[in-house]
Amino acid sequence: MQKYVDRQILAGVSTAVLVGQDLVHQHCLGWADKENDIALRDDHLFRVFSNTKLITSIAILILMDDGKLALDDAVEKYLPQLGNRRVLKPHATSLDDTEPARSSITIRQLLNHTSGLSYGLLDHGSMMYKAYNERKVLNAFQTLEEMITVLEPLPLSFHPGTAWQYSIATDVLSRVVEVVSGRNFEQFIRLRILNPLGMDDTSFFVPESKQDRLAAYYAGADPENILKRGLRRLDKSPYPGAFVTPVPRLSGGGGLVSSMHDMLALLRSMLPGGDALLKPETLHLMMQNHLPAGTGISFPGIGDVPGKGFGYGGAVTLRPSSIDPQGSEGEFEWGGIAGTHWWISPRHHIAGVLMTQRLMSFWYPFSFDFKRLAYKAVGAK
Repeated sequence: MQKYVDRQILAGVSTAVLVGQDLVHQHCLGWADKENDIALRDDHLFRVFSNTKLITSIAILILMDDGKLALDDAVEKYLPQLGNRRVLKPHATSLDDTEPARSSITIRQLLNHTSGLSYGLLDHGSMMYKAYNERKVLNAFQTLEEMITVLEPLPLSFHPGTAWQYSIATDVLSRVVEVVSGRNFEQFIRLRILNPLGMDDTSFFVPESKQDRLAAYYAGADPENILKRGLRRLDKSPYPGAFVTPVPRLSGGGGLVSSMHDMLALLRSMLPGGDALLKPETLHLMMQNHLPAGTGISFPGIGDVPGKGFGYGGAVTLRPSSIDPQGSEGEFEWGGIAGTHWWISPRHHIAGVLMTQRLMSFWYPFSFDFKRLAYKAVGAK
């Protein structure tokens, strides 16, 4: 990891590895704040963005274990506005060029991103990207309830259950949690996940008393060349005051700040011997591939990601690619757009976390370098 700091690809990076419940590696290097020469420590806080999706997925599965919902429930049972969906026809040139959805969106499809919903985040230039951004679907200053109202008139990109597309679905699930539990999303995850695991540094905003621990956020010098040396600081991303002032949107898709300590606590709960939040069979189900046969994951601008399926809250390695560790079949993983990345190998009972703060650095060489070396170091084959 030091080479990425030396080459000014990362300002700082924190890594940790678990073997079962044992912490066998934890290390920080580089800076939390390069401009002010503040070294990265293990108590620094990170914008974890889509690491949040793991917590939201666990919240939904807790409600399932409680008997409050079922995976094949139609979403309109809880959010009537998302019933009777329209779907864009193939090669549609306008949002009105639609046909009725062949089936309802289910909770299962929201969990594994096969619902047909879009994101307005990565698919620059597409019709749905334009529609989501014009309507401000990702507006932090609207509540989850208001977000559902904004989504109501928008068509789906494909018929539910027929394809995979990274989407706003996990934010929709956080609204489902509110409706089913009768609590706002933050209250529910604090009661059922954060407090039981001692995740005291995980929240939707950093209070003033902790803001000196929030790591600075950076972007690369050249968005088109991810390995070009140089960093530029981002003080107003994704909007002025982000993560340091409360906002109405309790985003289950990307709203949390967390720490290495808290992420390790969460992963420990998912490994044997941990303070389990879910029934063993539910945890096993979560980490399996649930995509239709012949369907994989892909990203705009990147294309298909070979050998990956998707479970409930993360990708599943079906066949290790050239950048995956040997022996990583069955691994469950995901991360955030600022470079935070977690992974669990149920087969080897190992897990790892990498925390950094560089915009658009998910699925990036440094996280796979770390993972390959970690597997090798603990003898996982």
